Amino acid sequence: MRRALAAPAVALALTLAGCASETTATSQLPTCSDGDDGAATNGVVLMAQSVPTATWVPCLKTALPLGWDFHHLDARDDGSRFWLNSDRDGQQAIEVRLEASCDTEGSTEIPTDREGLKRFERVTLTTPRFEGERYYVFEGGCITFVFRLVGDSRGEPLALATQSIGAISRAELLGQVRDESGGRLSLDPGGEG
Repeated sequence: MRRALAAPAVALALTLAGCASETTATSQLPTCSDGDDGAATNGVVLMAQSVPTATWVPCLKTALPLGWDFHHLDARDDGSRFWLNSDRDGQQAIEVRLEASCDTEGSTEIPTDREGLKRFERVTLTTPRFEGERYYVFEGGCITFVFRLVGDSRGEPLALATQSIGAISRAELLGQVRDESGGRLSLDPGGEG
């Protein structure tokens, strides 16, 4: 049943992205693929189309931890972002951006927790809030986590929420869109296929 519904969702995402000149906002979760259960959601397709050079696209890979929920996704022709709300750390406590590049000046490179992506971190405020950025830099793009945490604990909510956020390769997403549409649709119209 889910497979039957996934193709129309992907088609709708491809249609919306092709028509939107400025912004497409959606409350559709940008979830990663569930393997045999179907393609990644239209939110992930919109994000991929917003940065055609990106070889990786952020997505929710697991259910969000207790107390966290998805706010919405905003896709533009020069990048996209989505937000996570926390019952302890406030609305839009974490923002996840996909852009063609990012400014990591003043950040520190640290060992990465994601193969193929370089990781940088910059903390800009530790009290009374915990604020900063985490960057994952890769060929053709950058995924940025902007965190503004107001709760009492600092690193734990960031770790819990970011464990739920993964990245899907553009190559895998291309294959999913092609498979779900029976070869009728392409992730990058005018590009491949």
